[in-house]
Amino acid sequence: MLGYQTETSDFTAEEREQLILDQMPQVRHIARRIHETLPGNVSLDDLISSGVIGLITAVDNFDASQSVKLKTYAEYKIRGAIFDSLRSMDWASRHRRKKYKDIEAAISAAGTRLQRSPTEEEIAGEMGMSVTDYWARLVEVQGLTIGSLEASVGGDGTMDLLSIIADGGELPSMAVERRELERLVAGALEVLTPQEKLIIALYYQEELTLREISEIVNLGTSRVSELKTTSILRLRANIVDRWPTPRGR
Repeated sequence: MLGYQTETSDFTAEEREQLILDQMPQVRHIARRIHETLPGNVSLDDLISSGVIGLITAVDNFDASQSVKLKTYAEYKIRGAIFDSLRSMDWASRHRRKKYKDIEAAISAAGTRLQRSPTEEEIAGEMGMSVTDYWARLVEVQGLTIGSLEASVGGDGTMDLLSIIADGGELPSMAVERRELERLVAGALEVLTPQEKLIIALYYQEELTLREISEIVNLGTSRVSELKTTSILRLRANIVDRWPTPRGR
């Protein structure tokens, strides 16, 4: 194992190549986990290719004088590169994105009216549809949550909610924002049901697949996916409204 504490500028060509090879399983793992939440028309190979670009950027810019491990920094760059590629693909139609926004607005409106986190039945009622139709809508917008939980927030766009839940480490420059986001996430998690909390923990902390989680919670994979999507929308509605804007609101 090569020493990751060497300054990037000191890497030889052979060391650089080995560092990239060592982290390739991480690229494939991250790409597969993101891909399982996306429609079938999105290519896994394309996500892996984008992730490799992020990995190379991480290795070439890694500064071991900062208190962060290469694996942590690489994960941040790999995810960022994959999300950037998805945004550039514009893989989700405008109609599909509108459906996602409608759900998000319903959660926010119901929460404001009830002064608590709404149930799925109450969200469906806010949207004027049955719970069954609401579940079907969640399936339609599956994958768009990478634009909410798994996307940057904060004044300079350097923090993401996923990094807080996964708790994989931080760059020193992010410390203040991270502490604030940790506080907000801790509070927001309380709006989730015990089952939703478990699914989020198993997916983001234990890094289990939806199929593995379904076996643990004794639910179908599609239902686990629906609950994961609803949980992320709840977290976003609770956190983003309280995240300070550049104006200090």
